[in-house]
Amino acid sequence: MTTFASSHAATADSFAPARTSRARTVALWATQIVVAGMFLFVGGLKLSGVPDMVGLFEAIGIGQWFRYLTGSIEVIAAVLLLTPRLALFGALLLIPTMIGAVVTHLFIVGGSPVTAIVLLAGSSAIAWARRHQLAEWYR
Repeated sequence: MTTFASSHAATADSFAPARTSRARTVALWATQIVVAGMFLFVGGLKLSGVPDMVGLFEAIGIGQWFRYLTGSIEVIAAVLLLTPRLALFGALLLIPTMIGAVVTHLFIVGGSPVTAIVLLAGSSAIAWARRHQLAEWYR
C-alpha cells in the first residue's frame, strides 16, 4: 500500500511541472503575439506616413528619417518576436526603442508614456523569459 501511495504521488507530482511549463509557454507566446501585433500596427503607421505620426516626429525635431528608422525597427522586431529562434533578439531590439519612446514622451513631446511603458515591460518580460536563447546562440 505504501508503494502504491508513493508511486501515485510521484506520478501526480511529475505532471505539475509539465502543466506549469505549458502554461508558461502559452503565456509567453500570448505576450509575444500581442506585443508583436502592437509593433506591427504602430510601425506600419509610421512607415506609411500617417499624418499623426508625421506630426509626432516633426515635434521631436530630428527629422522624418527618424520616423522611418523607428518604424523599420518596430516592424523588424515584431517579425523577430514571431520567429521562435529569433524572438529574444526582437525583444532586445525593442527595449532601447521603448526606453527612447518613454524619454521622448516625458521630456520632448509630452503626452502619456503609459503605452510605451507597457510595451517596454512586455518586451523586457519576453527578453527575460527567453534569455536562455543567448547561450544557445554562442554554442
